[in-house]
Amino acid sequence: MSTPQNGRTVRVAAVRGDGIGPEVVDAALPVIAAAARLDGAGLEVTDLDWGGDRLLRTGTAMPDDALDVVRAHDAVLFGAVGHPKVDPDVSVWTLVLPLRKGLQLYANLRPVVGWEGIETPARDGAKVDFLVVRENTEGEYSGIGGRVHQGTPDEVATEVAVHSRRAIERIARVGFAQARERGQTLTLATKSNVARHGYGLWDEVVFGLGAAEFPDVALEKLYVDALATRMVARPESMGVVLCSNLFGDILSDLGAPFAGGLGMAPSANVAPGQDGPGFFEPVHGSAPDIAGQGIANPLAAVLSGAMLLRENGCPQGATALERAVGEAVRDGAARTRDLGGTATTAQAADAVADALPRPVAV
Repeated sequence: MSTPQNGRTVRVAAVRGDGIGPEVVDAALPVIAAAARLDGAGLEVTDLDWGGDRLLRTGTAMPDDALDVVRAHDAVLFGAVGHPKVDPDVSVWTLVLPLRKGLQLYANLRPVVGWEGIETPARDGAKVDFLVVRENTEGEYSGIGGRVHQGTPDEVATEVAVHSRRAIERIARVGFAQARERGQTLTLATKSNVARHGYGLWDEVVFGLGAAEFPDVALEKLYVDALATRMVARPESMGVVLCSNLFGDILSDLGAPFAGGLGMAPSANVAPGQDGPGFFEPVHGSAPDIAGQGIANPLAAVLSGAMLLRENGCPQGATALERAVGEAVRDGAARTRDLGGTATTAQAADAVADALPRPVAV
């Protein structure tokens, strides 16, 4: 897709997924490639037909050697999960979660940024700039549980939440490091007043680590219900929010309207300190009701691409891409219907590309 200017190539596995996934990935990739050239890098893209259509056609959403396939790349750019002919839990547990868990991508980073020109519920949307740091492998999404006596009045379902000291400690280090870099407070989302075992361990580990290794980082804890209230009432007061898997999923979606909606919500699944590819994806779903109409917002995929570039040694391209999104949104050229505009998917991506600076000839 893009010719390297200095011999360096970022190898991207493109998993378009379901619904609007193929549309937003196809629109985002050329823009990401253009941004990579600002760092003298090229993009080499491998197309992978993984998702609901493949599941219906072959019985598996991805091949048995999927982890080996993606490990041969520097990053995965993912579109969306959720096929109308596949149960939602099947879609998730046959594609996204196996990749996250199999690659041990324990940190899910979800930034929420207010963009000038987009109306949001915030009083001063441009001041909103916070990051949800979500533990990505355990918690209520551990997959442990089951149902017995199904279909009878005595049916029982269990869903076991797993919280280990090791997992809490490693995600807490990510949260502290992000708060230190951003100059913000680290807020721990907890519910230890009720879930005293699992979330009690979160409190103990995070505050112990803060005192021992990060005394320079401001740290607070809020019960998740009070945190949600504060996020809605004063989103500009949020900094870095450290969460369990479930809390991070919910709170990041709750924060999305302050960025303009899920169409403006990027994410990165990464494993700091470990080798292997990261998994970058817009937070939004597959939106089958608008799939194929060319009206989906590609900017969450574009912004996920900026996170991909930053993680893979292209900081100039990443920053330029984020600034280009801001400029194109502010001017209106990149506003799709969900943002109150009329731009198509392709037009929105083209507007961001037009706003990118041109590489300096050498």
